[in-house]
Amino acid sequence: MNLREFAKVGHAPTLFAAFLYFDLSFMVWVILGPLGVAIAKDFNLDPAQKGLMVAVPVLSGALLRLVNGVLVDRIGPKKTGMIGQLIVLAGLVLTWVVGVHSYNQVLALGLILGVAGSSFAVALPLASRWYPQEHQGLALGIAGAGNSGTALAALFAPLLAKAYGWQNVIGLAAIPLAVAFVVYMLMAKDAPDQPEPKKLTEYLDVLKVPDAWWLMLLYGVTFGGFVGLASSLTMYFNSEYGLDPVIAGFFTAACVFAGSFIRPVGGFLADRHGGVRTLTVVYALAAIGMAVASFQLPSAWLALAVLMFSMLALGAGNGAVFQLAPQRFRKEIGVMTGLIGMTGGIGGFYLASTLGMAKKATGSYQLGFLGFAALALVALFALHGLKSRWRAVWPTLHADARPVRV
Repeated sequence: MNLREFAKVGHAPTLFAAFLYFDLSFMVWVILGPLGVAIAKDFNLDPAQKGLMVAVPVLSGALLRLVNGVLVDRIGPKKTGMIGQLIVLAGLVLTWVVGVHSYNQVLALGLILGVAGSSFAVALPLASRWYPQEHQGLALGIAGAGNSGTALAALFAPLLAKAYGWQNVIGLAAIPLAVAFVVYMLMAKDAPDQPEPKKLTEYLDVLKVPDAWWLMLLYGVTFGGFVGLASSLTMYFNSEYGLDPVIAGFFTAACVFAGSFIRPVGGFLADRHGGVRTLTVVYALAAIGMAVASFQLPSAWLALAVLMFSMLALGAGNGAVFQLAPQRFRKEIGVMTGLIGMTGGIGGFYLASTLGMAKKATGSYQLGFLGFAALALVALFALHGLKSRWRAVWPTLHADARPVRV
């Protein structure tokens, strides 16, 4: 793939606006994780409650991605993103003004933060529709590198909470979001090939296609592992190794940056070598990394190295899945992004909540990590069974498309 050719196609301002919107929305989406130590102290939460606290925004965002996927195909990605950003900004400011006085109110805030997480189903179609098939992996990898916003939360939220209190951090988070909103409104532009609106029931016709379910499963593992870890690692490093919340946030940020910025690399490798081949390596490495992480490693630095390795694999997988999706569902990419993103969020909910439950039930996170390693192996074996048919059938689905690697 020629990078110079990539620079000449598409719409760079929209690609940047999609990335920034996605990045800062993700920062807010997972903010309860980096603030979790302080919140748990104020409300005296047990490990299962802490796990649920960080899992609720993930699940809320997952379910709302389907809503956004349909809206993207009906009213366009730019308008959908505008509505979502205004809801999140209003929710953050209102929460800061009123205050959070109970654990149930924290969970309610998590539901609002889920709207920020649903930005995934807007930002990726917004970018995708500007780029031809042979550049989908890199374009969606760049837009999807907005995952790095979770690292911003891990870096700055514990520091700000220590200085100003965690409730004030909720209000401060609205400032960068407002900046991103202005940039989005000025730079983002819907692509000219917006599909004609359909009946609501027609959008779910893709669920009759088995390939849709397989892509949802594949992303449920890669992105589920990524966001589940991003939401949980600050509390994990604090609980398991006694790290100060600020230092635990730095460790988490290192893992998240690794997983975020390799996403375009995963997309690039999938464009070059094929999404199936790339994902085969990804799932094998992710399963190994999560299995090793399940053991009580002797030092926080060794745990950091193993978890960074796992996040690198998962991040590359995120880019590779979205090299495959537009090849199979080009005309339905809006709703498919919502569906695939939804299962990715559900995977994150599963990991974050089971880590907390495992810790409460056994005193160790091991069962939570091992359960997710097993899911990676399930995805690996499923991919092995699918690859021959995909490589034979998919290149024939769109006669006007240039040949790409499956």
